[in-house]
Amino acid sequence: MAEYFSEDGAVVPVTIVSVSPVIVTRIFNKENDSYDAVQVSFGKEKKKKFKEFRLKTTDAVSLKEGDSIDVSAFAPGDRVEVSSISKGKGFQGVVKRHGFHGGPRSHGQKHSEREPGSIGGGLRTHVPKGMRMAGRMGGNRITQKNLQVVFVDKENNLMLLKGAIAGRRGTLVEIKSK
Repeated sequence: MAEYFSEDGAVVPVTIVSVSPVIVTRIFNKENDSYDAVQVSFGKEKKKKFKEFRLKTTDAVSLKEGDSIDVSAFAPGDRVEVSSISKGKGFQGVVKRHGFHGGPRSHGQKHSEREPGSIGGGLRTHVPKGMRMAGRMGGNRITQKNLQVVFVDKENNLMLLKGAIAGRRGTLVEIKSK
C-alpha cells in the first residue's frame, strides 16, 4: 500500500501492482471448441503458467495468437476486478477466526477465556453441519470487484489501484477489466 496525491491534492490509498505482459497462446471459438475463450501465458520459459479466460458471446475477439497484452490495456479511471490468494494464517481458534467473545474472566472460570462454549448437544449426538469451530484460516481465493485504476506507468509496467488487494507481497494476481 502507498499514498497517491491526485491533481486536486487529495490523498488516495493505492496498491502498487507490477504488470508483466502476457502472451496470447490460443483462441477458442464456438465452431471448433464449443465455447469462446482466450488462453494466455505468463512467466519465463521453464516456469510458464497458462490461464484461460472465458469470453461472453457478445465479445468480439480482436486478438490473434502471439499478441502481447501489457499495462497499456488499462487507463486511469477504468474499473477492474482483481482476484488473488489471501494470506494464510494457519490454524486459528474461534476468537480470531470467527470473532467469538469467549467466556467470562471471573466467576469460577479458570482457563476458558478463549474457548467456543457449547457446540450443540441435547438429544443429538453429533456436531451440526456448518458449526463454526477452530481451523485453518486464510489462503482462499478472494475477488475484489469495482476497483479503480488511479495511475498507469507504461515505461515501468506499474499500475496503481485504489484500495487494498488480498495477499502478500509477490502474490500473483489476476486483473480483468469490467
